[in-house]
Amino acid sequence: MLKSTVFWGSVGKNCSSTIFCHGEVFVLSRAHASIPTRILIPTDFSPSADAALEMATSLAQHFHAEILLLNVIPMFPTTTAYDFFPETAFLEEARKHADKHLAMRHDALVARGIQAKVCVESGNDVAGNIMTVIDRDAIDMVVISTHGISGWRPLVFGSIAEKVVKLVQCPILLLRSNEPVASA
Repeated sequence: MLKSTVFWGSVGKNCSSTIFCHGEVFVLSRAHASIPTRILIPTDFSPSADAALEMATSLAQHFHAEILLLNVIPMFPTTTAYDFFPETAFLEEARKHADKHLAMRHDALVARGIQAKVCVESGNDVAGNIMTVIDRDAIDMVVISTHGISGWRPLVFGSIAEKVVKLVQCPILLLRSNEPVASA
């Protein structure tokens, strides 16, 4: 089950008005009271990220906005990863996986009449990569879920959604989902 919370601008600052869209409540700050035209959806291809994509799709249809799907390939520190994962082979496989899954989602969006682009980035700071794309591509809204991939990665990388909420200056729709069950 997903619950959504929207923080428009910095969390809790200058909240001045409320509008309703498709049953969701949007809290607007005075500084960012515009309609989104470019919506970023960071995805790790998890069920909760796909739920965020569905919500973003509804928003894009309503506002006639473009969607940018982003997958960030998390890099391992080079001092330990090389022994276990040859960097080039790891990046090639991760890139193929990302390209395949982004292409499927892109095609589904285009079939629904939504203008969409895809982007693959890589780096040690996933939230930092997301912030770079927000600035570089003039993103004016982010839709992200709170729980994505399961297993050891959240322990290593921390909560990416939490970091993005703290750093982002544009409106953000944060979708809370149930924590994924770690595979045994």
